Amino acid sequence: MSKIVSIHSFRGGTGKSNTTANLSALLAQKGFRVGVVDTDIQSPGIHVLFNLDEGDIKYSLNDYLWGKCEIQEAAHDVTGRLGADIKGQIYLIPSSIKAGEIVRVLREGYDVGLLNDGFRNLLSELDLDYLIVDTHPGLNEETLLSIAISDALIIIMRPDQQDYQGTAVTVDVARKLDVPNLMLVINKMPQVFDFDDVRERVKNTYNSTVAAILPHSDEMMALASSDIFVLRFPEDEITKELENVVAQLEE
Repeated sequence: MSKIVSIHSFRGGTGKSNTTANLSALLAQKGFRVGVVDTDIQSPGIHVLFNLDEGDIKYSLNDYLWGKCEIQEAAHDVTGRLGADIKGQIYLIPSSIKAGEIVRVLREGYDVGLLNDGFRNLLSELDLDYLIVDTHPGLNEETLLSIAISDALIIIMRPDQQDYQGTAVTVDVARKLDVPNLMLVINKMPQVFDFDDVRERVKNTYNSTVAAILPHSDEMMALASSDIFVLRFPEDEITKELENVVAQLEE
C-alpha cells in the first residue's frame, strides 16, 4: 500500500530538505519507488541535493498548479544522478527556482486543493510506494493540507528553545488532524549533550516517538548540500539513525 509521508519543521534551517533527500535515497536503495515533492514553493532548494539544474527542469510543481502540465510531467527521474547503486527509483517534482515564478506565487497564490489531486495522481501514475512531501516551514494552508492527508508525519527539530515551542504547535495541529503516525527527529545535536536525556525529555514533552537523533556532523556541513549524505557515508551514525526512521516507516 502506498504511503504519503510529510516532512516538516516549524522553523527554517532545521535540515528538513536534507533529511527528506536522505530518507528518500535510503528507501530507493531498498528497492522502493519514491516520489519527492518540493512544496516549499517560496524558497525551493531540494533539487540541488539531487543534482538537478535549472536547465534540466522542463516542468515544475508551479506549472502543474497553474494548469500548464499534468503533475506527472513535472516528475524528473533523478535516480541516475545520485552516483550510487539504487535498486528502486526516485522521482523529484521540484518547485520553480525562477525569481519571477516565486514572486508570482507570493503575489497571486494558487489553488491549494490541486495539491491533493496531484499527490493522488502521482501515486497512481508513477506506481509509487512512497510519496515524500518536503513542506514549507511553519503552518499555512498548504502545510495543513499536506499534514492532513499524510499517512506519516516526521517533524524535524533542533535541541533549541525556539524549536521546542514551535514543535509543540505542530504536534498539537497534527493530533487535531488525526495523523496516523507521528515521529520526531532531533537534528544537529551537539555532541556535548546527553543523547539519552534529550530523547527522554522530548518524548515526555510531546508524548511522541523520537524516531532518530542526528548528531552535528562536520562531514554533513562540508557536503554543503552538494550530495546525499547516506550514500557517501553508509557507516556513519547519522545514516544508521535514518535507517531506523525508514524501518519505522515500513511498519
